[in-house]
Amino acid sequence: MRIVVDTNVVLDHLLARQPFVENAARIVGMAERGDVDAYLCATTVTTVDYLLGQALPDREARAAVRKLLAIFDVAPVNRPVLEAAVDGVMPDFEDAVIAEAARAVAAERIVTRNTRDFARSPVTACDPAEFLAQIKLGAPNGQQERKHGS
Repeated sequence: MRIVVDTNVVLDHLLARQPFVENAARIVGMAERGDVDAYLCATTVTTVDYLLGQALPDREARAAVRKLLAIFDVAPVNRPVLEAAVDGVMPDFEDAVIAEAARAVAAERIVTRNTRDFARSPVTACDPAEFLAQIKLGAPNGQQERKHGS
């Protein structure tokens, strides 16, 4: 399954935010193992770097970003994505950009704790617990079939 992981889930993992860190870590682990085809929106990468830079020394923040880039593919933000976001029906532009980037990479889900913000998204949004339950129910022995390629 191809997913885009929203900024809040990435930050839950990196900053060990309770009570969300466990599910976030499971999703990052699935991405790292290749159990899911996982993307971050390009804007998520810059936002994470900025916010981590406020919480950690620059060197640690950049190391965390490098690790994310080793684990996740990046859903690009280009003119067509931005035009679709600005012309779309989602009220929050930042979330619309993530949704349109997810559509552009043919993601099946956006994994976010802010599902209400993605109610009008062209890609279905689900929270981390719901996503993990879907994966567990969707394949034998709780293992998701691997998909490779970008």
